[in-house]
Amino acid sequence: MMTLSETLELVRPNIMRLKPYSSARNEFTGGNAILLDANENPYNLWNDDLIVNRYPDPQQREAKLKIAEIKEVSPEQIFLGNGSDEAVDLIIRCFCEPSTDSIAIFSPTYGMYSVCAEVNNVQVKEFILNNDFSINLQQFFNGISPSTKVVFICSPNNPTGNAQPIETIEQILSKFRGIVVVDEAYIDFCPEKTSLSLLNRYPNLVVLQTFSKAWAMAGARIGIAFANPKIIATLNKVKFPYNIGVPSLSVLSRAIEQYSNTKSLISQIVSERELLRLRLQQLSCVKMVYPSDSNFLLVKTTDANSVYNYLLNNGIVVRNRTHEPLCNNCLRITVGKPYENSKLIQILNTYRP
Repeated sequence: MMTLSETLELVRPNIMRLKPYSSARNEFTGGNAILLDANENPYNLWNDDLIVNRYPDPQQREAKLKIAEIKEVSPEQIFLGNGSDEAVDLIIRCFCEPSTDSIAIFSPTYGMYSVCAEVNNVQVKEFILNNDFSINLQQFFNGISPSTKVVFICSPNNPTGNAQPIETIEQILSKFRGIVVVDEAYIDFCPEKTSLSLLNRYPNLVVLQTFSKAWAMAGARIGIAFANPKIIATLNKVKFPYNIGVPSLSVLSRAIEQYSNTKSLISQIVSERELLRLRLQQLSCVKMVYPSDSNFLLVKTTDANSVYNYLLNNGIVVRNRTHEPLCNNCLRITVGKPYENSKLIQILNTYRP
């Protein structure tokens, strides 16, 4: 198991030396100040309810206090980003030397890990999941090298929908000499399977979550990284100063106030997912519906390209994953509102190859 000092040695030397941009808002924590530091327009012209002529708190302190209470972590263990994609990119930039280091992924999985790595000129080591979409630990440990600095584990996984066992994640945390990122974008649909409980035991763990999925805030673009405060401080050094705008933070505040409503809707979506799964399994064009811990279903069809185009021509957009490893003839279908799911089944019932 890695110590905190060993974990921090993984940070790129130029990042460790980096003196971050600092605004006066970082240095002043009081209220009712006369703000003459940031060359802002002093007049709020556009919205009386939102003060958008002023820059937001660069550290999002108020939001982190509320999130810390819900997630049962310390505010110092929280990074907020412009979607969790920002955290993915920052992690690669902080821990991987371009042209030298690599990340590891388990395919099929979320495509942005590879995109961010390639943008940063970082190699991608791809490990194919087992047929049941579990991680092949022996293959992983045999295939990594000292240049593999970060591994991304999507759990629940996109597009397969399954969460990885905590025991598997802990084995990787214990043996891998690098940063272990567990992307839990869909964890609110199976909160009992989160890795957050491991956070204080493993300094090389980063857990990503988001408000885009279960919290119904995809348009607000707010993602979360939970990690040791030293790693959070490193991410904050590299991020843009005001990475989340006032409107998004306002939406977040209102969403947290209505957390009980969110939990109710999550339960409704999970129930609707099971109903949709049963109805899909009865269709002649469906060969298999895989188990899911998320708000979508991976569906193996008789001909993914044909079914996908048929749905598209009938005004229904799903995701064609047939070219992904282990996903031949598979479509990824998000659980919609009840009438949308019924319309999907109705259209699929009229499909003829």
